[in-house]
Amino acid sequence: MTRLQRHHRSTARTILRLLPEPESWLDVGTGDAHFPETAREFFPYTSFDGLDPTPRVSYARHAERIEEAFVGDVTDPHITTLLRSRYDVVTLMRHRSPVPDHRAELRAALTLVRRGGLLLVDAPPSQSRALRTQLDFHGCTTVETSRHLLGQFPYTRRIVARRIGRRASSAS
Repeated sequence: MTRLQRHHRSTARTILRLLPEPESWLDVGTGDAHFPETAREFFPYTSFDGLDPTPRVSYARHAERIEEAFVGDVTDPHITTLLRSRYDVVTLMRHRSPVPDHRAELRAALTLVRRGGLLLVDAPPSQSRALRTQLDFHGCTTVETSRHLLGQFPYTRRIVARRIGRRASSAS
């Protein structure tokens, strides 16, 4: 098993502990959708969709790794309008592709998460404190996972937030 496969399995298990049966899940920057393919082992009844700026997402749909494929960027107003409040879980795993505006990406991703849903973000540890502040501003609470206790490890790579407050705004 490769390092990336272990990371995918660990990410899926993190969500499993917090939300055992999500109805719908969007993987942003999915590429060939290897993460949804791995996560399906843990969530056989979840509908996985993928969003990616490349046509690789269409191949992933054809390979049946995801149910719906969206070619584009999460910050595209057409995408956010089409997918608004549609998902129980949205994943933003930054190791996949560089993003020009992380704040805009976060705001857009939050519009896709249903109230009570989860947003999982992989970010460099140096950005974790700022990311938690942004999530709090947008009406989310950072969720303590069994692996990373918030007080003990404030600079973790993986941050999970539950959308509980007001709708994600377009203001930064």
